[in-house]
Amino acid sequence: MNNKSTARQNIKYRIRKKISGVAAKPRLSVFRSNSDIYAQLIDDNSGVTIAAASSKQKDIAAQKAPKVEKSKLVGTAIAKKATELGITTVVFDRGGYIYHGRVKAVAEGAREGGLVF
Repeated sequence: MNNKSTARQNIKYRIRKKISGVAAKPRLSVFRSNSDIYAQLIDDNSGVTIAAASSKQKDIAAQKAPKVEKSKLVGTAIAKKATELGITTVVFDRGGYIYHGRVKAVAEGAREGGLVF
């Protein structure tokens, strides 16, 4: 019963053992579905999502672009929301996915938007 989703879940647990976000330096968590990508800034001490962005937002979904380019737009959108809240540094949580393709594009977009991690 060792399939792809349980393998990713185990990787996710291993990552989460090592990293956690606080209010001053939240965790930038990425979730990737087949069609969309989601990013959240999470304060793990209080268990609260501070800000979120996804490829389903009207301004991003309206653009006819490949999924990797939309992912980069999600990264810049979450960075913009973070800077409005006064957050400059985050801890990146790739969510058990390989740091490649859409996940990497979110990270690059967030860095271009001004986030440091």
